Amino acid sequence: MANENSRREMLRKLALGIGVAVAAPQIIRSENEMEKDPIIRQRALGFQWETMDPFLFCAHHDDHFPKGNGTLGPETALLKGRDIGQDFLLRDGWRMYHGDKVPGFPYHPHRGFETITVVRTGMVDHADSMGAAGRYGNGDVQWMTAGSGVNHSEMFPLMRTDADNPMELFQIWLNLPARNKMVNPHFKMLWAEKIPHLVERDSEGRVTEVEVMTGALKGNAPPTPPPDSWAADPASHVAVWNIRMEAGARWELPAAVAGLNRSLYFYLGNGLTVNGKPVADYHAADVLSEMSVTLTAGPTECRILVLQGRPIGEPVVQHGPFVMNTREEIRQTFEEYQRTQFGGWPWPRKDMVHGNTRGRFARHADGREEDMRG
Repeated sequence: MANENSRREMLRKLALGIGVAVAAPQIIRSENEMEKDPIIRQRALGFQWETMDPFLFCAHHDDHFPKGNGTLGPETALLKGRDIGQDFLLRDGWRMYHGDKVPGFPYHPHRGFETITVVRTGMVDHADSMGAAGRYGNGDVQWMTAGSGVNHSEMFPLMRTDADNPMELFQIWLNLPARNKMVNPHFKMLWAEKIPHLVERDSEGRVTEVEVMTGALKGNAPPTPPPDSWAADPASHVAVWNIRMEAGARWELPAAVAGLNRSLYFYLGNGLTVNGKPVADYHAADVLSEMSVTLTAGPTECRILVLQGRPIGEPVVQHGPFVMNTREEIRQTFEEYQRTQFGGWPWPRKDMVHGNTRGRFARHADGREEDMRG
């Protein structure tokens, strides 16, 4: 009964209400207007970033976690006054999220889309109902196709006891087309050592560096995405690029084909311009995909996350962790989850972590292991 109550409470927390995701409105402009300004619109960024089809949303986690207590969490005294289990306020520079001992997201279900977790700083411990597990971070990317249904946990272990444990990551939700909503779950690691970095200097010698996580850029081809992903089809032109520009640097983002949704998320720095037009700090700029644009950093280092892709163009109905095409499919998903629990939970704790000394690794559902020892 305790496990049943826990599962129902977890579903209550995650079921945030049925909503129909609507693509960003198309803005029709004359050719003369497009020649002058490739920016379609700008919008402010919050904790969860609005995205455009084929993406569902992007969450920017930036937590300055304190020293660990030896069991991968913060000292108990630091938890006082927090809404443990739903701690999303940035108190003292960090959050516990749904964790009660270790920060993060204890086991929860997904169906019908993919998670792309881009870890800039810190470590993430993964475990799932397929029996797969891993620890990754500091430039690694984990790509999970939820497909027909999977439970997984994503915890943020505070491994250092002698210093703070900063964490920064993006979690991007990429939709699946109807034909792939019910494929078998799959997860893949894109290790930092295998992600290409494009490095270019402008006429003044200032450096722009681009991490090419998916979507080839100027001859830099990243690892392939999971086989059933919308990104696996080259015609989808899905791209996830993270740009770091030195102060004052200039760099040209090449044109792609027409008809894509392309968004530039300016998440760090001051004074970025696109073709000479200012982009407000911590804002997104949606730009025309068929036009190249010149980015110029302001007086500080600037960082920009680029999300690009051809729209799937299908109805999207979301209920918390489930993303389908119709309300009836959502109802069926809840019934199936209550009946099968998507394979249950094979791990000894809901917030599964992998100890104090384990390095970066991945154990896949088929038993294959990757050990990065770092």
